[in-house]
Amino acid sequence: MRDLETVKLLAEEIEVLKLYHIDQLDQTSAAQKLGVSQPTFSRILNNAYQKVSRALLKGCAIEIQRGE
Repeated sequence: MRDLETVKLLAEEIEVLKLYHIDQLDQTSAAQKLGVSQPTFSRILNNAYQKVSRALLKGCAIEIQRGE
């Protein structure tokens, strides 16, 4: 059995995915709720997309890092 590469999703990346896709907030509203600017929200969302996509396409494990 091979060791799986692990992709680590940060707590803020999970939160932006939730706000945008589950709560269905637009980026501006979601950014306000998270307490960041819309460009920062967009950057975090893009990072989350890249990590999840890499995990799906390469068969990596996904580790969710919890916030403090």
